[in-house]
Amino acid sequence: MDTAEKLERLLEVCEALDIRVRIESLGGEGGGLCLLKGQRVLFVDADADGAWQMDTTLSALAHLPELDRVFLPPALRQAIEARRAADATPP
Repeated sequence: MDTAEKLERLLEVCEALDIRVRIESLGGEGGGLCLLKGQRVLFVDADADGAWQMDTTLSALAHLPELDRVFLPPALRQAIEARRAADATPP
């Protein structure tokens, strides 16, 4: 599973979790999850490369408790666990 496929699958999971996905031009280093008028919205930076988009999406989703109840392919589950571990490690 390449980066584009992983990102596509994560965006599908977002929609299944009632997170609206917006792909917007944000300058190449933007994006993330926010609450807008009571609705969770994930902004994906259309100007960023696939690796940045994937990393930003992983960061946004890694700590959502409901993500543990969703089936993810092993490669994505590993990426989520790696992000959680990285976020838990002090700088």
